[in-house]
Amino acid sequence: MKITATHLEPKDDRLDLFDISPVSMWLEDYSELKALFDTWRSEGVRDLRAYLLEDPKRVARCSSCIRLLRVNARTLQLYGARSFDELAAKLDTVLRDDTYSAHIDELEQLWLGEGRFQSKTVNYTLDGRRLDLLLRGVVLPGHDQHWDRVLVVVEDITSLETARRQLTASEEYARGLFENAPVSLWVADYSSIRQLLSDLRLLGITDFRTFTEVHPEFIERCFHEKRILDVNHHTLTLLKAPSKLTLLQNLDEVFRDDMRYQFREQIIDLWEGVLFQKRELTAHALDGSVVHTHLQFWVAPGHEEKWDQVLLAFTDITARKKAESYLEYLGQHDVLSGLKNRAFFTDEIERLRRKKDQYPLTAIVLDMNNLKQINDESGHAAGDGMLRRCGEVISQAVEKPAHASRTGGDEFIILMPGADETTGLRMMDDIQKLIALNNQYHAAQPALSISMGMATCSSPDGLDDMLRRADLAMYEQKRAYRESAEGSSAAR
Repeated sequence: MKITATHLEPKDDRLDLFDISPVSMWLEDYSELKALFDTWRSEGVRDLRAYLLEDPKRVARCSSCIRLLRVNARTLQLYGARSFDELAAKLDTVLRDDTYSAHIDELEQLWLGEGRFQSKTVNYTLDGRRLDLLLRGVVLPGHDQHWDRVLVVVEDITSLETARRQLTASEEYARGLFENAPVSLWVADYSSIRQLLSDLRLLGITDFRTFTEVHPEFIERCFHEKRILDVNHHTLTLLKAPSKLTLLQNLDEVFRDDMRYQFREQIIDLWEGVLFQKRELTAHALDGSVVHTHLQFWVAPGHEEKWDQVLLAFTDITARKKAESYLEYLGQHDVLSGLKNRAFFTDEIERLRRKKDQYPLTAIVLDMNNLKQINDESGHAAGDGMLRRCGEVISQAVEKPAHASRTGGDEFIILMPGADETTGLRMMDDIQKLIALNNQYHAAQPALSISMGMATCSSPDGLDDMLRRADLAMYEQKRAYRESAEGSSAAR
């Protein structure tokens, strides 16, 4: 942007006031610009902006038509110039390309015959410091025909614009953190829920937990009163949602009935004034998979009165839950046979001592035959294979509420709550049939053989005696098996 400077000395008191004004003022001559505009109009130019953008050299031509006549002391101070001549000599430093768009705005306002213009622009001090400015220009009265006197008032808004840019940068930074955070982030409006709770207090409700037990529909209403304002990208990835709109339209699928309990606890905490909460919560992705999360919930600072901005962070703990479930499985299961282990059996016995409604109770004690011989002759890998086969047979025969446990190296026990002796005998018969099928399937391997003993009791008082009798019955069958095996060997 090129402006010609011609120093105009003050000749009256009006220009003396101009000079002592605390605001930066420029007195300029736009008469050549007016003549150029008249020429363009006569040549058929109607849309000045389009005409200037068509050829940037036309903007430069307009700038060259403007002559700077005078500036006041505040202007020299603002730009760091010692004199008018120094400022005029370095106008190219002051007015850089940053002013291009704003200058077109100014020219267009004058072209439209408004006799004045206003714009935000950028200038630079002589030492290179950026100045954000608000410009207001007006053709002085009496000079409307030729525009030979135009007063331009410059307001320094650098600090305001710097603060605005910093705020914008801060907002963009915060937005970037929100969108790209590796956890699921939600922004919600709970103000309607707060109003519902306030209304209940006015009705005299004090025991909110009991109230929600009697009126579960209130929690359902609260669930639908919350408004989700925004979610971040990780939320869509976590919940397998193609878009925010799709997710928000399917919140009932994400937070199904089985999570209403957690939501109820959240509302109860809010009723009691707990504005920062942590809890584990189960959600469902839109593909139906279960997502275990750790929720952190807090009412944003400054919004404690209305709850109109609530922040929720969901950390995916599905992998951790799977690991915990596996550890829990290992704590109660025998890995080799796939059945319950001795720890589970011990806990189950203690549970059955307390549950009188589980009787009659039948126990079947099982012991594999020939396991030591198989280990000695074919190795422990072969013995482990036989234990797995035994576990498969027993697990196929047993159905809840019965449980089968491996209680020792080759020993197993089946506990059958609510089963009488007839049911127990039927179970033993089923196991023998399954053993026969298993042996047919594994014909190339050693035959699976199991000794079994059964006993039944009618109350917890007879539980220990029942286990002893079942154990003795198993050993009796095992003795018969050995005698039969020894007899067969002797006959050969």
